[in-house]
Amino acid sequence: MILPVIMAGGTGSRLWPMSREMYPKQFLRLHSKNSMLQETLLRLNNLSVSEPVVICNEEHRFLVAEQLREIKKLSNNIILEPMGRNTAPAIALAAINAVKDGNDPVMLVLAADHVINNVDAFHAAIETAIPFAEADRLVTFGIVPTGPETGYGYIQRGELIGENNEGYKVKCFVEKPNKPTAESYIETGDYYWNSGMFMFRAQRYLQELKKFRPDILEACEQALANTHANSDFISVDKETFANCPDESIDYAVMEKTHDAMVVPLSAEWSDVGSWSALWEVNSKDDAENALTGDVFLHNTNNCYINTDEKLVAAIGVENLVIVNTKDAVLVIDKSQVQDVKRVVEFLKENERSEYRHHRDIYRPWGRCDAVVAEDRFNVNRITVIPGGSFSLQMHHHRAEHWVILAGTAKVTIGEKTFLLTENQSTFIPIGSLHKLENPGKIPLELLEISSGSYLGADDVVRIQDQYGRYNLQS
Repeated sequence: MILPVIMAGGTGSRLWPMSREMYPKQFLRLHSKNSMLQETLLRLNNLSVSEPVVICNEEHRFLVAEQLREIKKLSNNIILEPMGRNTAPAIALAAINAVKDGNDPVMLVLAADHVINNVDAFHAAIETAIPFAEADRLVTFGIVPTGPETGYGYIQRGELIGENNEGYKVKCFVEKPNKPTAESYIETGDYYWNSGMFMFRAQRYLQELKKFRPDILEACEQALANTHANSDFISVDKETFANCPDESIDYAVMEKTHDAMVVPLSAEWSDVGSWSALWEVNSKDDAENALTGDVFLHNTNNCYINTDEKLVAAIGVENLVIVNTKDAVLVIDKSQVQDVKRVVEFLKENERSEYRHHRDIYRPWGRCDAVVAEDRFNVNRITVIPGGSFSLQMHHHRAEHWVILAGTAKVTIGEKTFLLTENQSTFIPIGSLHKLENPGKIPLELLEISSGSYLGADDVVRIQDQYGRYNLQS
């Protein structure tokens, strides 16, 4: 059985305003009804694989758990990184965890934010790679290039290994080239795009890491030695992991080992690194427009338009990216999509919230949509999943009204516990201990109206919390 290891720790901003620090692209539904993380896992169906392991940032833990639960892939299989330390340590954590009981699985390491349209070709490349990994090779998958792309690193192949052009020794890894250099790579036919996907035995990777970067291995072993696991998460010791070097697997192992090999992959792959790349992989109308949401077009060509809730009308424009979310709108020429980072830099410099999270904020019990946010009152639309529950909590500076829109709520205020259904409401005075639960089988929807002299998130005093949250923002 292959052990899939899904790296879902990125916080990229190239797809802002959809992608935010607290909701990066791997959790977005950009190419199908499922998120990119979910698609990565579902793409493994019909392969002989064990339950996957997902590695993510600690801040994204409940979002990842919910997305795995939705596709029935949640099984104590989420490793939490307290901070990002690049791919070499992330994969080391998965490998150390995989061998702790004396096992030595073949790990298939995948990024959570790739699009692969030809799943059959993807499966065939995996089947090709398995015998090489079982023979202690460290396999990477090289994307057969479709043009002189300057946004990817490249892998130069060496001598043939096996029969029927199944795989090659890695001659070298090269950084992202300029256009003339990329064109020369394509002409030779000896270069592939570096996909960032790998296959090898867990112990074999750890052996090579010990040989070339023992400091990374030692830090990861210590971080997992001091860890604890609950029903969904494997937490890594923060203080120890903070001392781990930040290094990619390419630099730490693959460029140094003598056993690296590359298996070609031609599967309509994209890492969706920009809005123009997303336009390329999506289906289009007769005028080459890729559309998501409520859109009206007239004399519009070659555009990518994605809108959340609101109607977008585009007339007489071409080659634009138009992205509308609840709290931000992006309009940019497709040829300049790399400059989206300038918007994010501006937002960070001015300490604005739009770079970090959406108006919708996900919690372990569901989500909260901040409909109105003023100095003295807030209105939130709350969705609580079946079985979900607020912590037992209180506030020093604000009172709250809860108005039930759909479903049934079990409400505790002080010593009283009672049920509320649609069109019923209750009031929580300042300083009262209170709790909200969804005991039903359908999502609970309500409006939460908060009013008072101070409405900050640090006015939440948690008395009991079943989710193990240790800070007020989580």
